[in-house]
Amino acid sequence: MATIFFELALTMYFASAIVGVIELFKGSKATSKIMFYLCAVGFVFHTLNIAIRYFQAGHLPIVNMHEASSFFSWCIVLLFFFLEYRYRIGLIGSFVMPIVFILMLSSSVFPREIKELSPVLQSSWFGVHITLAFLGDAAFAMAAGISLMYLLQEHFVRSRHLGDLFHRMPSLQILDEINYRLISLGFPLLTLAIITGAMWAQNAWGSYWKWDPKEVWSLVTWFIYALVLHVRLTKGWRGKKAAILSIIGFCAVLFTFFGVNLIMKGLHIFD
Repeated sequence: MATIFFELALTMYFASAIVGVIELFKGSKATSKIMFYLCAVGFVFHTLNIAIRYFQAGHLPIVNMHEASSFFSWCIVLLFFFLEYRYRIGLIGSFVMPIVFILMLSSSVFPREIKELSPVLQSSWFGVHITLAFLGDAAFAMAAGISLMYLLQEHFVRSRHLGDLFHRMPSLQILDEINYRLISLGFPLLTLAIITGAMWAQNAWGSYWKWDPKEVWSLVTWFIYALVLHVRLTKGWRGKKAAILSIIGFCAVLFTFFGVNLIMKGLHIFD
């Protein structure tokens, strides 16, 4: 049943992403609702998939690339619902759902067997550290989507091409504020993930820091978002500069997640 629910979720997310792309070119309240409801149905199936794997495994199912990519996308959709409730900007889904679908599609190509936790992972820190890290990354993913919206809207303003899409998107000020709030949410979550990971490492390996590739690139990501917040508060870097830095930061997140796991070896590599 877990596999069936995963495939149903993948299908719903794909349909939602397609409707989201259509909405960019010819949108209406109807397409926004269809995109949202398809996403919601997919999220229900996705949650059932994760829940079944949890009960079958007896632990949080995030020990291989299939589960990690799946949980990453689940966190993004969860945050998307929160933003939609808070700001009522349906068009956000047009920029976020393609990211969700790509993550789910990548999850589908990895082996799906349920594995037992290795002894080093059998710790109360496991769920805390992993959940904080993925929620932080989800906030950064949403910020990247908002940043893409900002750059597109800013292009419309500069070119004076104020068409239908321009009027359906939020103002530059609102997009910049949402981007800032998302990074302000993701940054402390990433910070806590690094701290809890260090404490877990001390218990597991007798050292807080081993310069493992995942640790190094997590720190690189942390510095990028620290820079984003620093230059915004001290140099007044807002708008386009902040949006570009946000996208660069998310590229670092993706490399930390996929690049490190697929091309490097270390203690934190998913199977």
